[in-house]
Order: sequence, then C-alpha cells, then structure tokens
Amino acid sequence: MRVLLLHNRYRAEGGEERSVEEITRLLAQRGHAVEVLERSSAGLGRARAAASLWRGGFGDDEVARAVRSMGADVVHAHNVHPLFGWRALAAGRAEGARVVLHLHNFRLFCAIAVAYRDGAPCFRCRGGDTLPGLRLRCRGSLPEAAAYAAGLHRQLPQLLAHADQLVTVSDATLRRLVELGLPAGRIVSLPNFVPASAFADRSRADQGRHALVAGRLVPEKGFDTAVLACRAAGVPLVVAGEGPDEARLRQLAAGADVRFAGMLPRHELARIRADAALVLAPSRSDDACPFAVVEALAAGLPVIASDRGGLPELAGAGATLPAEDLQAWTRAVARAWEDPADRLTRGEAALARARERCHPDAYYEGLMRIYGRSQED
Repeated sequence: MRVLLLHNRYRAEGGEERSVEEITRLLAQRGHAVEVLERSSAGLGRARAAASLWRGGFGDDEVARAVRSMGADVVHAHNVHPLFGWRALAAGRAEGARVVLHLHNFRLFCAIAVAYRDGAPCFRCRGGDTLPGLRLRCRGSLPEAAAYAAGLHRQLPQLLAHADQLVTVSDATLRRLVELGLPAGRIVSLPNFVPASAFADRSRADQGRHALVAGRLVPEKGFDTAVLACRAAGVPLVVAGEGPDEARLRQLAAGADVRFAGMLPRHELARIRADAALVLAPSRSDDACPFAVVEALAAGLPVIASDRGGLPELAGAGATLPAEDLQAWTRAVARAWEDPADRLTRGEAALARARERCHPDAYYEGLMRIYGRSQED
C-alpha cells in the first residue's frame, strides 16, 4: 500500500507532529511506501492564513502531483488548516486515493483547536456555528477572530464531503465530535501509540524518586494542580516542558522540591521518566490522548489523571480525579508516594494496559482497517 500523509505543522510543535512521525515510521517498517507532504504555520502572516482559510487551502495541484507520482492508495491528512484545507482532500480523492482525515483536536470548529477558555472546556462553537469564537475573540484580535470564524464555517461541509473516513484518538473525543455535529457513522477512534522500544519489560515504579509532569506549560494542562499537590504532599516533582505558563508555575513552586527541566530531547525525557514513581496528568481541557500519558503507561508507571476527555480511557478505572479538586489530588499523590508496593502493582497494570491499547501492533491493525485493507491483503 502507498500512503501520502499531509500535515500543516503548528507554530508550537506538539503531539500531532509526533503522531505523523510515528505513523510514517510504522508504515515504512511494515513495508509500505510512504511520503509526507508538510507545510508550516511558523512565520505565516495573518493575511496569508486568513486568505488560505477562506479559499479552502492552496497548492492542491501539489497534492495531486504527489498522489500521481507515488501512485498513492491513501491520502492520510492530519491538520489541514490553514494551508492545505479541503482542496487538498478533494485533490487526493480526484486522483483516486482513499482520503482519511485524522482529528487530533477540535480544530474543525474551534479557532484555537483546544476548546478551552476562561479556565474550563468550551464547546460553544459547533457544527457550522463559529460565531461564538468571533464574539469572544478567541484568536485575540477581531480581524483574526473573524477570519477564523468565517474560514472554519466555510470549510467544514467541504471537508466532510471530501473525506472518506474520519478518525480521532479517543472514544471520548469521538463522542464529543458527534455531539458537536460530525456524522456518527463516519468516525472511528484509534488511540496514539509509541514504538515497541518504548515499552518497559516490567514496572519499576516502586523504585521511583519523583513525580513527573510533561508537556507544554499552558493553563489548560493544569500543571499548577500538580505543583500545588506535590508541594502540599511533600513529594519531589519534575516538570518537563516549556510554555507561556512557566513563570506562574515557578512562582507557585517557590520553596518546594520542584525541578523545571525545560523542553528535553526525547531520550532525556525517557531517562527522567525511568526514575519516576508516578506521572500526573491534571488536564482541565478535554485532553484526547496525550503522548506523555501513553509513554508513562508504556514505561510501567501509574498515572493519576483528571476526569476530562480521553484521560480516563488511558489511565483506567480508579485512576482519575476531578480536575479542580486540589485536596483530592494532594491525598492521591501522598498515598501513592507512601506506598511503593501499590505503585508497583498499579505500574504493572498500566504496562499491561499500554500493551493492549497503545502498542504498534494494535495500532497497525486498526490503521489497516481504516485504510480499508486487512493485513492479509
């Protein structure tokens, strides 16, 4: 099978870029011809972004040429806004390829993709109604908010018309997308995966020396809850990542045993994770399937997660807490820290869960179903 992946890279690199990278590597390892056509929003001016959103993308002739050149059977599109748009999907389909649109977030409706504002999840924009994002100026300025509201409204029906299959990364996100107006019968869920080499042979959570949070330092990740809970419980914490919320988090951590490690190369983060006792994921947004949690499970670490989005599916029964209940978080962190034997038991369960849900073998099987081919074909 020959697969062309499309992705409009974000200004700040995140999990979607990681997903494209892992899928590309997996397909190549399994013997498929695979190419990636990327564009980037880094340095993209507002006028260019607005024009592309309104038009439905530019350069669809480039997509058509790429499909013809490699004889692509599948066009697997990830983020298409603003530079690819629906025209890229239409070009792939016109050349005879099956078109898969992968929805990692709420970008079809939400101008900022994460569906979060004013300290809570926000799903005011839904279906073709993007006016709330304009009224609330979710993109900051009124002209940019207007451009995104109009562009997303205009593109949604065309994206749906030119995608053969929609896929998202958690059952919770699937349900939410259907609630927001996507057709239930055309969308499936497939959780993110990590390479087989990322899986531990066994849990060592009982030997861990600190708690860990990892990701972009933004308010919706709820890392202030992790800092305050660990501070109150007397548990050492490592914060891996960078972002606009860092200064506030450092203020909250003053005087506590909290180390800010910054944005780390993947191998350095793996080393810090190997020394962890548990991982916290206190997201206040509907976090779909963060790689930080998938990697923690694969490392055999117990995860304490908020009850938002796809996190309960990953963390498992009894491992989630209300996102805003700081006292509950403090108690849970303290109990986990004080009971190494229980951490080990929960870590082994986490590892088994990761092998079942987030192993590349499971992902490949699901991906082939989405592409419309069995592994025997």
